[in-house]
Amino acid sequence: MAWSPVQLDKHLATGPLKPVYLLAGDEHLLLLEALDRVRAAARAQGYSEREVLDVDKDFDWNRLGQSARAMSLFASRRVIEVRLPTGRPGTDGAAAFAEYLKAPPPDVLLLISASTWSKSHETKWVAEVERTGAVVVFWPLKRPELPAWLSARAQARGLSLGRDALEMLVERTEGHLLAAAQELDKAALLLHATPGGKPIAVDAAMLRDAVADHARYDVFALAEAMLMGEPARAVRVLEVLRAEGEAVPALVPWLAIQTQAVCGISAATERGEPLDSALRRANVWASRMAQFKAAARRGGARFWEARYRELAQVELISKGREEGDAWIALERMVVAAADPRAAKAFAA
Repeated sequence: MAWSPVQLDKHLATGPLKPVYLLAGDEHLLLLEALDRVRAAARAQGYSEREVLDVDKDFDWNRLGQSARAMSLFASRRVIEVRLPTGRPGTDGAAAFAEYLKAPPPDVLLLISASTWSKSHETKWVAEVERTGAVVVFWPLKRPELPAWLSARAQARGLSLGRDALEMLVERTEGHLLAAAQELDKAALLLHATPGGKPIAVDAAMLRDAVADHARYDVFALAEAMLMGEPARAVRVLEVLRAEGEAVPALVPWLAIQTQAVCGISAATERGEPLDSALRRANVWASRMAQFKAAARRGGARFWEARYRELAQVELISKGREEGDAWIALERMVVAAADPRAAKAFAA
């Protein structure tokens, strides 16, 4: 049986790590932060070296066994992180995981992550992970769960949100946890809150003054222009963000979440699901239906998968791991996603 996120946190705080973890789910902020907590626990227990395997359709699954058998030059304990975006390793991947789990190396922690998940993903290889380690799924929060989550996160940042502030934040961010987290971080900074100190009481008016009109353009406006197919507007937003000192790595996560969401919606419609049904299942709020409909009609799943890969390349450039200008690469990606003519060219 899969663990809850709470069970994972208790385990990380109290016991030795298991040989393998599978963390999966469509609630990407919760997933990313949980992965960070596992990595931190691993570092605390002496896993000082990390190797990342990004799985795509051309991935050679022999690399998993080779990495497991390789001797470390710098550390006695290592983390092998397998990023499996679709959550489906295929026949070769499932066999590779099964072979690995027969006798996991004692000095290696295998951390598997999947950014999309459903009950249909729970096949034999997942059961084998459960027997040897732990599986944790991060399901999207339901609307009634959001106030408690927001309140706890605000408290951790030195803020005490009143009911009206909580309701305003839920409405403003439309249930998107990354957007809500960014608003809270911005409010904490502007209100000079101190984590661990006496919480600052915040009502809706204070929160609105702190974050609602802090900047003319933000990453949400950029995502909207991209999804709606407005390349000229997207470029203008990018120019303002750059002039205001924004950093590319801060823009990529939200754009990635939007791109992945459109990809999943497009894939569902290509399987025959009605667009409105796919949008509801993806928890798209009514106020953003038009954006996602425009995006899904402009390009199919393969088109949006290509944009997601471009964003991954943008992130590597922005962190100095690849050569190039991150702003130029981001602009190219956004224009390609927004321009219908570019969509046709990429789909050809």
